[in-house]
Amino acid sequence: MDTVDMHADKSLFHPFDKFTLNRLREIFIKQDNLIHGRFLAELTQEVLNDLEASKYQHAELRISIYGRKIPRLYNVYRESGIIDNFQQMLDNIFEPLFEVTRDPSSHPQLHVFLSQVVGFDMVDDESKPERRPTKHCPPPSEWDSKHNCAYSYYAYYIYANLYTLNKFRESRGLNTFTFRPHAGEAGDIDHLVSAFVLCENIAHGINLRKSPFLQNIAHGINLRKSPYLQYMFYLTQIGLCMSPLSNNSLFLDYHRNPFPVFFARGLSCSLSTDDPLQIHLTREPLVEEYSVAASKHWVGEEYWRIGPEGNDVQRTNVPDLRHRYRHDTYADEMRLVMHGMLTYKARKMAAQAAALAAAHGNY
Repeated sequence: MDTVDMHADKSLFHPFDKFTLNRLREIFIKQDNLIHGRFLAELTQEVLNDLEASKYQHAELRISIYGRKIPRLYNVYRESGIIDNFQQMLDNIFEPLFEVTRDPSSHPQLHVFLSQVVGFDMVDDESKPERRPTKHCPPPSEWDSKHNCAYSYYAYYIYANLYTLNKFRESRGLNTFTFRPHAGEAGDIDHLVSAFVLCENIAHGINLRKSPFLQNIAHGINLRKSPYLQYMFYLTQIGLCMSPLSNNSLFLDYHRNPFPVFFARGLSCSLSTDDPLQIHLTREPLVEEYSVAASKHWVGEEYWRIGPEGNDVQRTNVPDLRHRYRHDTYADEMRLVMHGMLTYKARKMAAQAAALAAAHGNY
């Protein structure tokens, strides 16, 4: 235990501490050990039993198999000699996925597993200083430095591979995957910019509601530092899965959490849990999040509909007028943006036509 160097203070709850590199991790939360993962299996079964008995919460499991929940740990693998460059890390993640998509019989267990997978995460300590990428950054096959890649470098190449993989799987009638990275929990604001730009590129401009691949991100509390970026996330309605109790233990005091402000401004945000076995104190961690936030919401059968059509006032206790106001405000804002974009395009085309006409006249 002394090698973990943990103390009974706020650092005790830090998810990126020495425990992750310690033998205790191998013993308790790994399957390739002397007990063949029995402790992890029993712990997982207990959590699943709790979820089955729970009435108020649903879980989307995030499995750290260095493939689905992708840790940004290139520098660790490079220093230990496991890989020689960043391209090998990408190959280790995506080559088996392309192989099983082409021929499901090549990896039948992986094929069945992927049918239950809905998305890929990307996670590590965002507060670590990093070198920002430039146009002179080498491609993955030439990135053999022992320094870790920047957040945006990881995000782009994971997005690019996922995009190609999704097109391949879609052509074969298989399920596709979303990209749901941790972004904005700490570190530079450009992490959130990278996530947003990838979404915008997929949807080919600002005329979108939700990207088919980047549907939401985890945390996003650093959006509080950029009103302009908040506005862009509002227009695109990219979801923010926020975990105030986890943030309170790690990065941001509860009373400073921007969730109420984001919600009041119309951003698509929800309360969620993060590391419930570590952070929360009850067997109903999601209810605990809502209880501490002093709000409890119920949804009806048509909750997915936009505006008052999706509101069941008997369950939500929210007037239809409030839903209509939020929907109409959002629709007006989108009309304003689209009008500006179309006006700009019309002026640009008129200027080009005038220049072309002048050129012909001179000729």
